[in-house]
Amino acid sequence: MEQITITISDGSERRVNKGITIADLLKASGKDLTDQIIAGRVDGELVDLSTPLERSGSLDFVTLDSEDGLNILRHSTSHVMAHAVKELFKGVKVSIGPSIEKGFYYDFDYEGSFTLDDLVRIQEKMAELVKRDIPFIRKEISKAEAIRFFEEQGETYKVEILKGLNDENVSVYQSGDFVDLCRGPHIPSMGKIKAYKLLSVAGAYWRGDERNKMLQRIYGTAFADRDSLEEYLGRIEEAKRRDHRKLGRELDLFSIDEEAGAGLVIYHPKGALLRTIIEDFEKREHLRRGYHIVMGPQILKKELWEKSGHLENYRELMYFTTVDEVEYALKPMNCLAHMLIFKSKIRSYRDLPIRYFELGKVHRHERSGVLHGLLRVREFTQDDAHILCRPDQLNDEIKGIIELAIDFMRVFGFRYNMEVSTRPKKSIGTDQDWERATAALLKAMEDKGLPYSINEGEGAFYGPKIDVKLEDALGRQWQCATIQCDFTLPERFDLSYIGTNGERNRPVMLHRTILGTLERFIGVLIEHYGGAFPTWLAPVQAILLTITDKSIPYAEEVFRSLLDRGVRVERDFRNEKLGLKVREAQLMKIPYMLVVGGREEESNTISPRIRTGEQLNPMKVEEFVTIVERECLTEREDENPKNMARR
Repeated sequence: MEQITITISDGSERRVNKGITIADLLKASGKDLTDQIIAGRVDGELVDLSTPLERSGSLDFVTLDSEDGLNILRHSTSHVMAHAVKELFKGVKVSIGPSIEKGFYYDFDYEGSFTLDDLVRIQEKMAELVKRDIPFIRKEISKAEAIRFFEEQGETYKVEILKGLNDENVSVYQSGDFVDLCRGPHIPSMGKIKAYKLLSVAGAYWRGDERNKMLQRIYGTAFADRDSLEEYLGRIEEAKRRDHRKLGRELDLFSIDEEAGAGLVIYHPKGALLRTIIEDFEKREHLRRGYHIVMGPQILKKELWEKSGHLENYRELMYFTTVDEVEYALKPMNCLAHMLIFKSKIRSYRDLPIRYFELGKVHRHERSGVLHGLLRVREFTQDDAHILCRPDQLNDEIKGIIELAIDFMRVFGFRYNMEVSTRPKKSIGTDQDWERATAALLKAMEDKGLPYSINEGEGAFYGPKIDVKLEDALGRQWQCATIQCDFTLPERFDLSYIGTNGERNRPVMLHRTILGTLERFIGVLIEHYGGAFPTWLAPVQAILLTITDKSIPYAEEVFRSLLDRGVRVERDFRNEKLGLKVREAQLMKIPYMLVVGGREEESNTISPRIRTGEQLNPMKVEEFVTIVERECLTEREDENPKNMARR
C-alpha cells in the first residue's frame, strides 16, 4: 500500500498508509481518543478526526480547550440543540446555527413562541442525546441530491442556501436521525459535550433582512469544562447587573422613548451633566494639544456626498431631504465641512498641520433590529477631528493621535489593544495611495513599539485605519478610537497648500476619533463602572442628608457653600429615617453622603460617608471640598500600570 509522510505539529514525522484517518493515526500513536483532541488541521485546514489523509503534509491536533476547539464544540452543540428542537416541536424548520464569540445560536421557523420553560425542555432533551454519545458522521453528496433530500424534509431554508451555492458537491452531517447541511468540522460524537447552557430567545430576520420572515433565535454557550462554564455564567449575571439600559433608568440618566423614535436618545439632567463633563474634558485636552474647535451643519447638499464617495459607499445608512427643490443629506460623518473650512482660503506649508476638532452630531439609518440602548443608535455625537498635514508631518501626527488615545484610555481606566485594518473590497482611491497610507500607519505603530494585529479588509472605504479596542471591567472589547489615513478625499476636493517652491501641493488628511461615539462610550462607561462613577465623572458628587427638620436651615447654608465651590451636590431633606436616605443614596451610587444634624450644626461641620459604607470623621466644608478636588485630580492623572496596553 502507498505510504505518505505526515509531519506532526511537534516536529516529528510519521510514515503511514495513504487513506488512514486522523483518528486511526491517533490510535496507532497511542493517543487516547477520549482525551482533549477533537479535530485536526491538515495543511492549515480544519477537518474532522474521521478525515482520511490522502497526501503527505502537516498535521496539527486541535484540542477541546483551544480557540478552534471551542468553536468546533459550540458549533456541534448548536447541531445538538437543533436535533432536540426537531424532536420536541413538530413542524419546526431549521435555518442556520453557527458558533459565535463565547457561544452559539440557531435560528428556527416555528409558528409558536419559544419560552424560557421551552429552553429547559430543550436542554433536557439535549442531555439525553449527549448521554447516548451519538456520533457526527460527515457525508459528501451532490448539490442536486442535497436539494432533493431537504425538499422532502420540508427544510425550505436549507434548500434556499443550497440553491445559492456554486459547488457541485456539498457536505452534510448526520447525528442519529437528524441531518444538517454543514461544512464542519464537528467533534467526533456528542459525548464530548460536557458543559453547556441555553441562555435566551430573540427574534432574527432570515439572512438579516427586515423584508424577510422573522425567525426565533435560541442562544446558548458551551465550554470545555464545568468550571469555565460557571465562570462565564457568573460574568453574564454581572453583565446583567451592569447593563447600561437598566442602570440608565435606575440612575435617571437617559431614556429612549418609542414615542420620540427608535434609536434616539433623550438625556435626563444627570445624563446630560455626565456627557457635559466628558465633553468639557475633551475640549480642554484638544485645545491644549493645538486643535481648533469647529462646527459644521447638520445637512449638506447631496452633490457633496456624491463627490466624496459617501453616496456610492454609504447610501443605505444616510437620510435625505429636499429644501427649495435642492436635495440634501443629513451628515453621517463630519469630514466634508472640515475640508470646506480648509479650502476657504489659501494655505501655506507653514500653516500645516491644521487640526480641526468637532463634537459633531451625525445621523445614520441603522436597522431597527440592531439598535441597542446607547450602544447602537441613529443619532449620535462623535469626538471627531481631521488633521491636514504635509506628507513629511504624517508620521508625527499619527503618533500624536496614538498618544492622545492612550492618555484617554488611562484617564478612564481602560485596558486596550490595537489593530490595523486594511483596504476593503469596496473602496475609492489608487493602489499607490492605499499602499502609502497603510505604510504610514504601520510605521507609526512600529515607531511607538506598540503591539497590534492586522484586520484584513476592514478599513474605511477611503483609507486604512488603526482601531483602538478598549477592554472593560468584565473583559469585553469595544471599538473606541480610530485613526484613518486618507490620500483620496484631499484629491477629490482639490485641497492644496503652497509649498516651499511656491507650487500647489496636496495635503494628507487624517480622520480620527478618540472616544468614538459619545453615546456608545457613555454606555460602555456605565457598564465598566457599574454606574458607580469616579468622583470626577459622577453627575452628583455628594448628597446632603438631614437627620431632622431642625437642621434644614444649616443644611441649606452648606448646600449653597458647596455649590459655590464647584461641588456637584444634591439634597435630601425629607422627613425620613437617616438609614433609608443613606440606602437610597447608595443605590444611586453617589460617591459621598454628607450627614447634617444638631451636632454638625453646633460644630459648623458635616459628617461624610462614602458610598462603600465607610464613615469619615466630621470636618469643615472647606476640608471636604479639598478632598473632592484632590480626589478628582488624582483620578484623572492616575497612571496605574493596570490601565496600560497589553504587551
